[in-house]
Amino acid sequence: MTKSGVSEAITGLVLAGGLGRRMGGVDKGLQDFRDEPMVAHVIRRLAPQVDALIINANQNIERYAAFGHPVVADAIAGFAGPLAGLHAGLSACTTPLLVTSPCDSPFLPLDLVARLRAAREREDADLAVAITGDQPHPVFSLVRAHVLPGLTQFLEGGGRKVDLWYSALKVVEVPFDDNPDAFANINTLTELALLEARPDAS
Repeated sequence: MTKSGVSEAITGLVLAGGLGRRMGGVDKGLQDFRDEPMVAHVIRRLAPQVDALIINANQNIERYAAFGHPVVADAIAGFAGPLAGLHAGLSACTTPLLVTSPCDSPFLPLDLVARLRAAREREDADLAVAITGDQPHPVFSLVRAHVLPGLTQFLEGGGRKVDLWYSALKVVEVPFDDNPDAFANINTLTELALLEARPDAS
């Protein structure tokens, strides 16, 4: 929240930079789910919640660019995981805040950003992360852009573990126990088929 009482602008970052190893090495975000790529579902739900949107991808760049948003690749070599994607997004971000979502969670909450924002502002935290039960979901986080230098140093030093990086930040966990299915992600072709057929999914 700014001094004027107006909430700070937020950039959304869709994390699509992984190798999809558990799905046979395919690009997960581009796998069809209910007749369109999974990333299209994520973009449609996240874009209205933010002021700008970026996609982090390390392959099929042109296909991701066709969704109409800037695409940034990892600067850290070797498919270094979600923190490398966050680093790429923060490096391209021009707003004070950035929120992340993976490309394989087509049911992400429509109030994700509002709830993360409210908790972060209330606690004046560096980072707000969604949690269901005792399970945090670190790829669903709202983070202040000023953490970039520390994240860069962490990654350049070989750090990859999210919880270890978190330990240097002021973090607030935000419960979403009223909507745990919203964080269902699709890691295998079996999970893709099961969720696609689930009648109560929306």
